[in-house]
Amino acid sequence: MYQPAAFTEDRPEVLHDLIRTHPLGLLVSAGAQGLIADSIPFLMYADEGEFGTLRGHLARANPHGPALRDVDDCLVAFTGPQGYITPSWYAAKAEHGKVVPTWNYAAVQVWGKPRVIDDAAWLRRLVADLTNSQELRLPAPWAVEDALADFIDGMLRAIVGVEIPIRRIEGKFKMSQNRAMPDRVGVVNGLRALGADSEALAALVAQRGDVPDA
Repeated sequence: MYQPAAFTEDRPEVLHDLIRTHPLGLLVSAGAQGLIADSIPFLMYADEGEFGTLRGHLARANPHGPALRDVDDCLVAFTGPQGYITPSWYAAKAEHGKVVPTWNYAAVQVWGKPRVIDDAAWLRRLVADLTNSQELRLPAPWAVEDALADFIDGMLRAIVGVEIPIRRIEGKFKMSQNRAMPDRVGVVNGLRALGADSEALAALVAQRGDVPDA
């Protein structure tokens, strides 16, 4: 990932937090069949391994599972808040007009050797952990135990687990840090004017750019 110094983020706790908040990762591997990619939700186990461990699952029928058994490395890409930035928000537009559009985004990329897992107890724990990570935020959370045991057993037989001990992790938070403060203020105000869907991105621009009173 291209890493200009202004946008680089290497604190593990910050990178892990983005993965927890935006758990849908793009899993990419390159083996005998060429490049394969699948979007799957992952859980971050930060206290396992040097940089943490990712766990998720694939449909047993997915050819990506067998392919992962034969590769020494894979990539998982996560994307956080992101959005288009119009030059109309920059104070510099009125000053000299030498401005162009860009795209702000937060991204984390993870590398590691994948392990494909068929163990039923391991899969049950993963599915319960993944479910709880989302359901516990809801007013009436659903639990795996709410479903019929035979039904869950059948569903577990239809998936395989994927475990990736992280050997390398990189983060990039491109949030207008390279712009002058008046431009950063304009970006924050412009994003907030778009409504709730852009608030998370606006908050990151404000935080990363040290925008006062934002």
